[in-house]
Amino acid sequence: MPGWLKALLAVAIVVVLLVVGVVVGGVVWWSRNKDKLMGRAKEVMTEGREYGRNTDNQGCVDESVARYKKEPGFSSVISTSLFTRTCLDASRPTPGFCSDVPKSLEFMKSGEWRTAQCRRVALSTDSYCKQLFQPVQEFCEKKARTSRNDNGNSNSQ
Repeated sequence: MPGWLKALLAVAIVVVLLVVGVVVGGVVWWSRNKDKLMGRAKEVMTEGREYGRNTDNQGCVDESVARYKKEPGFSSVISTSLFTRTCLDASRPTPGFCSDVPKSLEFMKSGEWRTAQCRRVALSTDSYCKQLFQPVQEFCEKKARTSRNDNGNSNSQ
């Protein structure tokens, strides 16, 4: 067997072992931390609902940004997004809140809007900031679908 083939096989075996090691490590980490993570997620969602009951849509976004600024980063953007989603669902409407929010599938407009939102809240250099505004887009899309369905249903009766 040529030397280059032996080297190629050795590299392939090392890569496979690394991938298996990462997968096994991920499974072990998840099994040890899933209860804590799920508990924290439920807690954040409860906080979002409670906060939303006492504010309007914009108040939810403002609180979400304030929470994220206290502890920015990957895990924080996930918990903040859960907070935002549940808060918006429980909050009072803010007039015009969704009027300038593009649909998620309008990729160019969506990217520009999220970038503008990050600039507006002084997080333009944060790499996770754009994810903070995904729940706003989802909320506005859901609200638009619901109002279209309600209008369609009321016209058919």
